[in-house]
Amino acid sequence: MIRPFQHHTPQIHPSAWLDETAVIIGDVQIGADSSVWVHAVLRGDVNCIRIGNRTNIQDLSMLHVSHKTAAKPNGSPLIIGDDVTIGHHVMLHGCTIGNRVLVGMGSTILDDVIIEDDVIIGAASFVPSRKRLESGYLYLGSPAQKVRPLTDEEREFLKYSANNYVQLANEYRV
Repeated sequence: MIRPFQHHTPQIHPSAWLDETAVIIGDVQIGADSSVWVHAVLRGDVNCIRIGNRTNIQDLSMLHVSHKTAAKPNGSPLIIGDDVTIGHHVMLHGCTIGNRVLVGMGSTILDDVIIEDDVIIGAASFVPSRKRLESGYLYLGSPAQKVRPLTDEEREFLKYSANNYVQLANEYRV
């Protein structure tokens, strides 16, 4: 379901695929070949959500933002790069996620977190507000901790995962 809110209507690239049960509200932009899966909610009501190309938001994920205030004039928008995999039942709130990132199932990432490119966040991890996750590492736990550098195979998997969801979304289109 695509719903406008106030003066914002979601902008969805024609090649993106949205499951009919997904809810996209307000100031949301979704890039080429991206996908939003079953019962995911993207609520860009009090700030914006920007999703890059070939990024997948999997089942039951909740994406939201924080509003702008005098103390924080930009608030906390939600920005997601290209080739990102957001696993099942993930909560993202007002954070910035770089390119080629995998956020494991059941993880929570809070306001003003910055996740650099080429990062894997293990399932059920918690990233508290204002943390920065450095490029090229695996992070696990609650709170998430840097565990080790990514292997070459894991770096390749980040691209594979994103492309796999582009192909899967195309199969659902048929």
